[in-house]
Amino acid sequence: MKKAVRVLLVDDEELYAESLAKVLRRRGMVVATAKDGPMALAWLEANQADVVVLDLKMPGMDGIATLEQIRIRKPETAVIMLTGHIDLERVTRALQGGVGDILLKPCPVDSLASAIENARERRLAAQALKEREGV
Repeated sequence: MKKAVRVLLVDDEELYAESLAKVLRRRGMVVATAKDGPMALAWLEANQADVVVLDLKMPGMDGIATLEQIRIRKPETAVIMLTGHIDLERVTRALQGGVGDILLKPCPVDSLASAIENARERRLAAQALKEREGV
């Protein structure tokens, strides 16, 4: 039996994050939410996520700054960016920072769920490759 995907949703729009979390939970995922970057980083210090779904544009610590800290603290964690606004500079920085996918809000739940599953599979494959190579 496949283990449930552990997801952290980070979005300053708390109602949006909670409604999205509810739908993903119904699909069998274990989902936590955080309303900003500092809260997400604190949660990641105490917990493990397979995938972080991160809003690009947030007040204070934005998605790029949060991504940079995730890469420093938990480099193995897969990250998907959500954004309601296309900003080519930020999108480029996110991709350079190792984001697996960038999805536009409002994102169909099926698309997000597929992106989460794919991100976890890529992460597991990379881990298996490292273990096989003895890295």
